Amino acid sequence: MPNTSNQTSFTGLGIAPRILDILTRHKFETPTPIQAKAIPVALEGKDLIGIAQTGTGKTLAFGIPMIQSIAQEKGAGLVVLPTRELAHQVDEVLHKIGRELGLRTALLIGGASFNEQLRAISKKPHIIIGTPGRINDHLERKTISLEKVSIVVLDEADRMLDMGFLPQIRRIISRIPKARQTMLFSATMPDDIVRIATEYMKLPFRVEIARPGTAPEKVNQELFVLDREDKIHLLKKILEEYRGSILIFIRTKHSAGKICKQIRDMGHSAAEIHSGRTLPQRRAALEGFKTGVHRILVATDIASRGIDVKGIELVLNYDIPENPEDYVHRIGRTGRAGAPGRAISFVTPDQKRAVRDIERLLQTFIMISKMPDLPGRPRREFRISTEPARPHTRFHPHRQGYLGRRR
Repeated sequence: MPNTSNQTSFTGLGIAPRILDILTRHKFETPTPIQAKAIPVALEGKDLIGIAQTGTGKTLAFGIPMIQSIAQEKGAGLVVLPTRELAHQVDEVLHKIGRELGLRTALLIGGASFNEQLRAISKKPHIIIGTPGRINDHLERKTISLEKVSIVVLDEADRMLDMGFLPQIRRIISRIPKARQTMLFSATMPDDIVRIATEYMKLPFRVEIARPGTAPEKVNQELFVLDREDKIHLLKKILEEYRGSILIFIRTKHSAGKICKQIRDMGHSAAEIHSGRTLPQRRAALEGFKTGVHRILVATDIASRGIDVKGIELVLNYDIPENPEDYVHRIGRTGRAGAPGRAISFVTPDQKRAVRDIERLLQTFIMISKMPDLPGRPRREFRISTEPARPHTRFHPHRQGYLGRRR
């Protein structure tokens, strides 16, 4: 296996010359660490577990070996992802690299025309890309067969398990020949992923770029402790201070629509993306955010791994997530590929446990910022409780990771 340390080009990773030419034409010149380590392993046909933060180039890490293997061995590929947006983005990347080789793909996602998907299937695609629910719909209707699949990829596998897709994933894998290559990519490594690796993979090679739960190094994180009714007032102040693109995460689709309207009423251009929007509406919102038509995108966690937009200045957690891993994926939308970024979280005093869990996962502390003066709102001061942390935690002795209100 080639030495991939400090790899500065795709040459030397075992990639076929014609694919190298295609990568060069599309200005893919320097592999990311996950690409440099995963591609040689995958090209050898080994099962692979890739652990890396979001925004590190995992699509090409599995896409290049899949395309090359299919071109050489005449098999078929399957890529399973948790969200429609992410599936669409992976389809775009694979199509960009593979079309000059005659590669055909079929995108099978909910909310899209079933008839269009049938037309794509009728052209005998080399790679099927889709979400678990829609792939299973086609399997039940017998409109697709996975008998020729030789490579299967589970991308953002931890997110799929969080969303309850494990039964559907099991049904999909049961329809794929056992003589296959299986690649699993994730930013975290929960127990369910370990079970999948044990049950469905053959001595998988593990490639880990950062420990599970690692946040991007150049993302400056801070949080504000405030009463719930002060959130919208602080949001208004922050939107006036930051002039770049801003991604705001809200817990529910109802709240996302409400906050998006309030932001527009403040005079800012904003769009919303959540499960209550149709697929065309979600695509239009994402495209508008990418092109700058909308400076602000308000989203639920459906977007925490489904947005690949360069140059997001700020990720703002209007509501912190219930799952600590989701925090990592949310803030991974800024500071992508080593660029600097910023993440701000709003926290109410009763959410001290959620903050503690996030800090435990990150193995670091998030700076608590002083609340600014808000027009028409009295300043509420909060402090860190002196209650001791559990002995096994690694919290700073002056913080202890607990939030409390000053009496």
